[in-house]
Amino acid sequence: MRIFARTRHLLLLLLSAVLLGAPAAHAAPPSTTAPPSTAAITEIPNFGDNPGNLQMFQYVPEGLPEGRPVVVVLHGCTQNATDYGNDSGWVELADAWQFSLVLPQQRLINNFNYCFNWFERTDTTRGSGEVASVISMVDYAIDAVGADSSRVYVTGLSAGGGMTSALLATYPERFAGGGIVAGIPYRCAAALYEAFMCMNPGKNLSPSAWGDLVRSASSHDGAWPTVSIWHGNADYTVAVANQRELIEQWTNVHGTDATPDRTDTVAGYPREFYEDANGNTVVESVTVTGMGHGQPVDPGTGEGQCGRTAAHVLDVDVCAAWHLGQTWNLS
Repeated sequence: MRIFARTRHLLLLLLSAVLLGAPAAHAAPPSTTAPPSTAAITEIPNFGDNPGNLQMFQYVPEGLPEGRPVVVVLHGCTQNATDYGNDSGWVELADAWQFSLVLPQQRLINNFNYCFNWFERTDTTRGSGEVASVISMVDYAIDAVGADSSRVYVTGLSAGGGMTSALLATYPERFAGGGIVAGIPYRCAAALYEAFMCMNPGKNLSPSAWGDLVRSASSHDGAWPTVSIWHGNADYTVAVANQRELIEQWTNVHGTDATPDRTDTVAGYPREFYEDANGNTVVESVTVTGMGHGQPVDPGTGEGQCGRTAAHVLDVDVCAAWHLGQTWNLS
């Protein structure tokens, strides 16, 4: 048992280092940003059932009216809720467009480099672990601010993107849409040792096999959340092949094929739209050409700009958060 525990410890450290270039493994991820709005990102210590032992942070813009949306924002490895919420642009958009944020944060005891455990079966199964903790946070937030429960969205980077996949699969009735940034399909891995191959080179399954993994995660028989997938084609940490597998997974879940019905560009980057039988976009995909592993941002105050550069938050002249917000009609 000691050998197993030591091996698992080393694998977790390696996985975290591969995902986001980890610093010292046991150093708590400090907040390095302090704009005026940061003070309003508040920890909620008692938000309800917490089987995944996560921390909850919440951002509520001043004067937020009732009936506004909620966005769940999931950081990557070695990051924390406050910095990622600010760096990615979500806090400034919440102020501008008047919606609240739920910002889960990983604990050291769960993962040595603060990665959400997207690769652990117990943390990605409905009713247990980290996914259940996040749903408790959503319930708390809806009640606390009188939010619109039909307009809850989830997004995340890297390990947070993997956990976004898990939340959309295990609790599809709770989310209107999701944004997966440099993420991984649901159930690509169900144990730590499988995670590395999922990240790079990736796992190649048929669309129906990917779709079955989502359908088996709950008894859901209603409408599925829409999904937006963002990935850099120079990402050698989480291979861009995962973008294609995510497209196949979620188009299959929505009952359509993985051939785009329309294409255009976002800030010069190719975007694909996948539509259902009624012509509604159910999956979209943006390939950020030349970008490595990270969150796309476009610092500035102009139309469509948001975010600021940081480790694995990359200035590529397009802000993913802004475009996700437009897709979800948050403005």
